[in-house]
Amino acid sequence: MSRTADDLRELQTFVVQLGAAMNAVSEPVYSVQQRLARVTAAYGADGARITAFPTSLMVTLGRGESATLEPTKPLASAPRLDQIAALHVLLQDAEHAAVAPAEGLRRLDEIRELPARFGPIASILGYSVLAIGICLILHPAPRDVAATAVFGAIVGVMRTLGRRRPTLQVLMPVLAAFCVSVLTALAVKHELADPGLRSMIAALVVFLPGAALTTAVLELAAGEMIAGSSRLVWAGVQLLLLAFGILAGIEAVGIPTSEAFSSSAHLLGDWAPWLGVLVFAAGVLIAHSAPARSFPGLLVVLYAAWIGQVIGNHLFGGYVSGLTGALVMTPVAYLFARTPGSMPAYATFLPGFWLLVPGAIGLIGVTELADSGKATASGDFLTAIGSTVAVALGVLCGDQLHEWLAANTWRLSRSRSR
Repeated sequence: MSRTADDLRELQTFVVQLGAAMNAVSEPVYSVQQRLARVTAAYGADGARITAFPTSLMVTLGRGESATLEPTKPLASAPRLDQIAALHVLLQDAEHAAVAPAEGLRRLDEIRELPARFGPIASILGYSVLAIGICLILHPAPRDVAATAVFGAIVGVMRTLGRRRPTLQVLMPVLAAFCVSVLTALAVKHELADPGLRSMIAALVVFLPGAALTTAVLELAAGEMIAGSSRLVWAGVQLLLLAFGILAGIEAVGIPTSEAFSSSAHLLGDWAPWLGVLVFAAGVLIAHSAPARSFPGLLVVLYAAWIGQVIGNHLFGGYVSGLTGALVMTPVAYLFARTPGSMPAYATFLPGFWLLVPGAIGLIGVTELADSGKATASGDFLTAIGSTVAVALGVLCGDQLHEWLAANTWRLSRSRSR
């Protein structure tokens, strides 16, 4: 079918904005390039060339054709799960040329402006619930859980107030870490409470770049050196900003960091992490506006990740636990992505990254290392690096396992039909 110059320009605009939206939700650049290549092929532009970077995208529809460079346009201040799910539905339609480019551009605008499923108050409570879930997973003391509920609500208020203020969004990790650490230090100084470091980490988990760290390793493993290294540097700076905010807040109050980082010996039992996964899933549903009817699939994927991590820890140790958790989680996410009402695989196992928290140990390690240079802190930081690589390898292995299972299932069904 012949296309006019206007048709080609419209298609190029749609493809480049679609790719920029994929960048905005932090999909690996190789995935962006592969999926957009399928989109252009579906519309008859087989000679299209696509180059993706974390913050920009360049597309040309054929040799000698003009190229379009598009900076990443955020879907929102922080893309929500319902926006990611809607974007992947649009991607699936585009891969089959089931949507006209003009209609696709309109749907992209609708996705950017898609209202949250829950109001501001519910979203703030969702952050509190999410933080409590992470705290339970970290084997807390009862005082840690109570403090986390308050800190999580404060972080939710700050994120809600700064949602559409780009300047505040840049400073939000430092501001949130500073506020939470100041409140912790004041509570310790006036003997009102004695929250530990777990409460701080659980409340700030939404700022931890666990997914970015893992995506960076995936990109480096795939040979995307520019994208992977730049994303890795960005994630490392995020950790350092959080650590700086925590230390600055404690220093501002004027108490020793050893008191603020105190840890109770009266920890909750081994049941706490298992309950924490359920609580965390409920918090994710509300705080990040997961689509309706997606909760059962989300819960199964998160428990699969947690069970895989527990089994890996018992069999192989801590470094391999992240690999086994991600290895189990990924094919389960792909499986549930096919069920009605569920989120696409990437949106479903994105909270799994937060559950495995490869960045959480890193934040604890960097903060304590900046404070005292303890060998234990160095060990925590190295553990974070190892767990990040393990999660990335687990996702890679999980992708391969899913492809192998899908291929063999297709061959089996074909042989039976014969």
